[in-house]
Amino acid sequence: MPFDYQTVQYRSLQRRAVAITGGASGIGEEIVKAFVAQGARVSLIDIDAEKGAALASETGASFHICDVTDIQALRESLARVEHEHHGIDVLVNNAGKDDRHDMEEVEPDDWRRALALNLDHLFFATQAVSKGMARAGHGSVIMLGSVSWMRGRPGMVGYTTAKAAINGMTRTLARELGSSGIRVNCIVPGAILTDRQEKLWLTPELNQQFLDLQALKFRLDASHVAKVALFLGSDESAGCSGANFIVDAGLTQN
Repeated sequence: MPFDYQTVQYRSLQRRAVAITGGASGIGEEIVKAFVAQGARVSLIDIDAEKGAALASETGASFHICDVTDIQALRESLARVEHEHHGIDVLVNNAGKDDRHDMEEVEPDDWRRALALNLDHLFFATQAVSKGMARAGHGSVIMLGSVSWMRGRPGMVGYTTAKAAINGMTRTLARELGSSGIRVNCIVPGAILTDRQEKLWLTPELNQQFLDLQALKFRLDASHVAKVALFLGSDESAGCSGANFIVDAGLTQN
């Protein structure tokens, strides 16, 4: 049953312009639905033309097809969003891909692609919207991290390295942009149940392992992340910047 994102109303999100990368599926799709339900003007940026167009049709969000590893194309997409909505109030840097790989098999091109998919575009998207946010005197940038780097998860060193770097990027950009009224924070999800996880590697044994390690004994889904994104995009989080907001049901306590 879909989560009701109107159980709490953030009045400051009404008509707020929100850009979400990787918004066509997974956690990003849920964040799109959450902001639309709050009355925000939402634009999703994604490489998947079919899913992106379908979600835009379903929600009323606008869709911009883009490969976020193509930085020039990303800049152009964000410029179109700014033109469409006369600015961007909230940027959600969500796009990423947690591919698995053995350390011994990683070649330089594989390494660079892992960082391009999970790190580089977060900086350049923030750079692209920061001037407009500074002119407006306000803005919220929301990064998406992962507890995988905190746990030292094997088999995905490119991904965990990128997610660890996002922690440093968040803190530095919060300092650099704070004087312009721009807040930069990071949501750090734990084991989130998504279609991709279920399709590619979830087993009953792994599912039970997550539950055993978590302090809270239920599986998290994308709605738990989306609810935190709403808070960080709203004025209710006006005093928050440079912070990690961990959404992992207590997984990293172990």
